[in-house]
Parts: sequence; C-alpha cells; structure tokens
Amino acid sequence: MQTTRRKFLAAIGAAGITASMRAFGAEEEVWSTGVNPPSFKMPAGAIDCHMHIYDDRFAVAPGTSLRPPNATVEQYRHLQKRLGIHRNVVVTPSTYGTDNRCLIDALRQFDGNARGVALVDTSVTREQLDEMNTAGVRAIRFNLSYPGATTIDMLAPLAARIAPLGWHIELVVQGARLPELAPRLNALPCPLVIDHIAHIPQPDGLGSEAMKAAQRLVDNGKTWVTLSGPYVDTKAGAPAYADVAPVAKALIAMAPDRMLWGTDWPHPTEKARKPDDALLVDVMASWIGRADWQEKIFVKNPERLYGFVGAE
Repeated sequence: MQTTRRKFLAAIGAAGITASMRAFGAEEEVWSTGVNPPSFKMPAGAIDCHMHIYDDRFAVAPGTSLRPPNATVEQYRHLQKRLGIHRNVVVTPSTYGTDNRCLIDALRQFDGNARGVALVDTSVTREQLDEMNTAGVRAIRFNLSYPGATTIDMLAPLAARIAPLGWHIELVVQGARLPELAPRLNALPCPLVIDHIAHIPQPDGLGSEAMKAAQRLVDNGKTWVTLSGPYVDTKAGAPAYADVAPVAKALIAMAPDRMLWGTDWPHPTEKARKPDDALLVDVMASWIGRADWQEKIFVKNPERLYGFVGAE
C-alpha cells in the first residue's frame, strides 16, 4: 500500500499532493494545495482571523447546505506550521446552526492561542454568552449568504446584547446587498467585520454600488474587513486574482488599521480544487505592500480586536 501511494503521489506532482491525500485515507490531509511555505515571512505573532473546524462528532443542523468533510484542529496545525503562524480565530460555520460545541471544543484544543466567533440567535441567554466569553469567544456571526439560524432582524437586538462584552458582529453577505443593509450596519452599537473582502461582485469591482457602500461603511470608523477568500468572487482567477486586487488595495489604503487577514481554511466553498494557502499569503502580503501595514494587518489589528496578548 505504501509503495502504491508513493507512486501515486509522484505521478500527480507536489502541487496536488495534499489535495489528493484523502483518497488514500491519509491523516495528514490539510485541505490545501501545495507543500511549500510562503515566500513572505510572516511577522512574529501573526493571526489567522478566519478559519473553520468541521468535526463529525458534532451533529450538523437540519437544512444546512454546506457540509464539508472533517477538518480538524490537528489538520489545521499542519497548515499553521507551513505558514509560520500559531494564533488563529475559529469561526463557527453555518453547518452547525447555533450549536457552538464544535467551536468551544476547538478553542480548548488550541489552549489559549485562539479566539472564537460564535453563531447565536435571540434565544441565547446572558449566562451562555458569559460562558462563551470565558472560553475565548469575541464575536457573533451573521451568515446571510446561506439560509440559516440567524436573520437580519436579529442583528440589532443581538448587537445590543454583545456590545457590553466588547464583542463585535462578523458579517458574511453578498456585496450586492450592502447598499440596502448599510443603514442598519451603520447603526450598530459595536464594531462590524465584513468577511471575504466584502464579497464585492465582479467584474464591476471598484465601480460597483457594492464597493461604494463598503467604502462608506469603512469610512464610518467602526467597520473592519477581512482579507480572505479572493477565489469566491474573482472572474480573473488564481493566482493573481487581478480583478479582486484593486478592491482589496483600495480598502487597505482607506483603513490599514482596520484590515484583517484570514485563510478561510479549509476553503469550504472550493470543492473541485483547494487553493495553495502559501500563495494566498504571498498575494495578500503583496496587496498590503508596506511593511508597517503588514505588521498591523497580520498582527496588531487582530490583537486589538480579538483581545490577544502581544506577540509571543
């Protein structure tokens, strides 16, 4: 079996090794194409602000459509080693609805080096919020791109409840909806993080109404943007994502103090082929450009927002 496996891996080449290991039942699957580290050297204390854990020990929520295979803490640690990071933010996926047990279990396994983003609805109690806060949760998520447990009408009441904890709202939504949502988002009593480069639709990109709305939100001083998942909205494709690049660079230039970086591991929307996380790091670092901004976006900004202790 080992000889057969080695021949297979040699045949497909290094670029496809990790994306193909699961066919052989390999425990080291990391849901990322490629094996090399980034050319860009991560600054000490860098934080991956957007990744997920999937674990079939925890039941999926009825009616959910995104149900990837297991992507465990141990598997993610392989990616951390490759990228040169050891701190991260675990985001509860829509897969589990408002059941945050998988998140809390992962935070325990990361042993103080992670923070969490939970998914709750208006039935959540103050006691439950306090327990999550102790476990390391620092935000709640609204995924409006997939039907799920939370709705836009829950946004204001839940924001009012988490604001005293110092938490923020993390929003996943199609960029085309930002103009209509902007008044509600501007009125939030807590910070707002918009994931995946605000999902600005292509090919309109910089000239779109979605981009104008995103810029107005960023300009209000409370909105942050996660530089993650450029593959979701690109029409130009990898590795340069030439259409997404101007959008990301414009947002970075507006507010380098409120930009974050995330891998979006295990890339649940990418089913045919996983991206090369090392190349994604290099792309993001090149978009940021300035060394002082790289230090902010990879380290200092998430330390401040998620309450991490200084670089270790």
